Amino acid sequence: MSLKTLIADDEVLARRRLRQLLAAEEDIDIVEECRNGREVVDALRVKTVDLVFLDIQMPGNTGFDVIETVGPLHMPLTVFVTAHNVYAVQAFDVHALDYLIKPIDPERLQTALSRVRQRLAADSALSMRAQLSSFLDQVHSSNRKDQRSYPQRLLIPGGAEDAFVSVDDIEWIEAADDYANIHVGTKSYLLRETIKQLALSLDPDRFVRIHRSAIVNIRFISKILREGRTDGWLVLTNGQRLRMSKAGWQGLLVVTDL
Repeated sequence: MSLKTLIADDEVLARRRLRQLLAAEEDIDIVEECRNGREVVDALRVKTVDLVFLDIQMPGNTGFDVIETVGPLHMPLTVFVTAHNVYAVQAFDVHALDYLIKPIDPERLQTALSRVRQRLAADSALSMRAQLSSFLDQVHSSNRKDQRSYPQRLLIPGGAEDAFVSVDDIEWIEAADDYANIHVGTKSYLLRETIKQLALSLDPDRFVRIHRSAIVNIRFISKILREGRTDGWLVLTNGQRLRMSKAGWQGLLVVTDL
């Protein structure tokens, strides 16, 4: 059986990479590539599609908007594609929907395709659509409450085996170009997100960006060492010493109410 597949992503390079990875799959037939949500909706109205790789963050209509417009019960089998770790945890951990984090790992793609094929073999597409509907309801419910929920866990992709890290256990986060090095006790995890992206996704009442290259969990701050009126240092409970900028000091004052 050939799976008529649609790829939806506003990034040209992301679409190209996914297309190249899928080229080796004999049962995948890519029938459409879309750059935004409007194109996805139009394509689904006129073409038979069995499987959609749906980017969540697209200009104009998001992936969620696509699902709402088409209707969860009318969506093909859907695999979310996202550059934002928070969405992946929300989709997979809460509603058992599958996801891929950009840049897409070939082994992780194989896992997603295996699940798609299992769903089809078990004739469980209707179950997937019910999960999709439930997920969409939660997204809208959060929007109606006008409040932002912050992740309790982060998903760290690791090829064939991913790891969940409790946000409470994160001591500090270090910038590493387009990656973030997350320090948890004696372990560290490399996540493909910039420190700017993580600073926006973590609870600002618990995490402070003390420097352009460092975020700290205020639970693990042991000492504050000031140097004049501009800079200083933080000492964590594990003895780690971190540089703190003037802006970081001001942010810390707001959060800790010093």
